[in-house]
Amino acid sequence: MSNKDTIFSAPIDKIGDFTFDERVAEVFPDMIQRSVPGYSNIISAIGMLAERFAKPNTHVYDLGCSLGAATLSMRRHIEGQEGCKIIAVDNSHAMVERCKLHVNAYRSDTHVDVIEADIREIDIQNASVVVLNFTLQFLSPEDRYSLLEKIYHGLRPGGILILSEKYVFEDNTAHELLIDLHHDFKRANGYSELEISQKRSAIEHVMRPDSIPMHKQRFSEIGFSSFEVWFQCFNFGSMFAIK
Repeated sequence: MSNKDTIFSAPIDKIGDFTFDERVAEVFPDMIQRSVPGYSNIISAIGMLAERFAKPNTHVYDLGCSLGAATLSMRRHIEGQEGCKIIAVDNSHAMVERCKLHVNAYRSDTHVDVIEADIREIDIQNASVVVLNFTLQFLSPEDRYSLLEKIYHGLRPGGILILSEKYVFEDNTAHELLIDLHHDFKRANGYSELEISQKRSAIEHVMRPDSIPMHKQRFSEIGFSSFEVWFQCFNFGSMFAIK
């Protein structure tokens, strides 16, 4: 049972930038379920996509793995895929330590390496599946293209990138409506107006989402042969890109 997220429940005099520190790691499962619509569906489907695309004797990457939800979903689905190894990477020490505990809690024939590192500095090699589950949006915009390009070159032909993100929309009316619906979702999950407001202030300089056309433009320029949105709920969603 995870701890309840109360990080922004009391008034904060000076709101700093959001960080994935020890406090966030403690409440992360509760935070993500109450903040990201469709999160459980995305995690389940990542496992299903991994089962379809993971090949024997290849690497599966979870870049920005946090507590390992996507890693564990993929491990369940690719159990028995000979020589397949999952490499889970995060730059938060608190997240990595908890991810290791989760991974080691159950025996599995699928080997998982949990690494504390900057995903921009990781070599992507012999990959059949790469996951960026709500990760790319936290990189500076100028670093996003180069990381996606590196992933493309590290993927085997026919390999898949799964990219989950929060989106912005070019139509202002639609954009504002989807933001309002997301805030309604958070209210329905017990967050107060104060929590919603303070979290938004903390994260606005840290997370800078892209539009769906921007993601598709990058995929096309880099050389992916097929790409599409496979899931969307309000202003959150997930895409695939196949090499």
